[in-house]
Formats: sequence, C-alpha cells, structure tokens
Amino acid sequence: MAKARSSVTTAPRSVDLSVASAALWLAATVFLALLALYFVGVDQGAVSLFGSDSHVHEFMHDARHLLGFPCH
Repeated sequence: MAKARSSVTTAPRSVDLSVASAALWLAATVFLALLALYFVGVDQGAVSLFGSDSHVHEFMHDARHLLGFPCH
C-alpha cells in the first residue's frame, strides 16, 4: 500500500528591506563595484601581493583592453 504524504503549504515571506538594510546593501554593492573598477581599469601593478609580482595586472589585462582602458 502507498502511504499518504502530508504536505504543508506556507505562504511566501516578503523580504524585509528597511532603510538601514537597503543602505547597507547599497554601500556594499557600490564598494565592490568600485573595487572591481579599480582592479580592471586603474591598477598598473601597484596592488602586488609579493613584491614586484604583477599577477593581478596580468589577470585583468585582456578585460582592460576589451573595456577600452589604456594599459601601457
């Protein structure tokens, strides 16, 4: 015999976006967007983790040219 499955349905909850929460999300998004813009468009090797290592610059090199940023 097949057992009957009980299913409970719940109403979807709305997301609580108070002004403070929305401002925090907006600030975090703007910060991350500016950080990405810096790494892609502006960094010329100043953010090297190991001395004269330019892995960040070389990793973003093609994206920099694709977006029209001058590189050298």
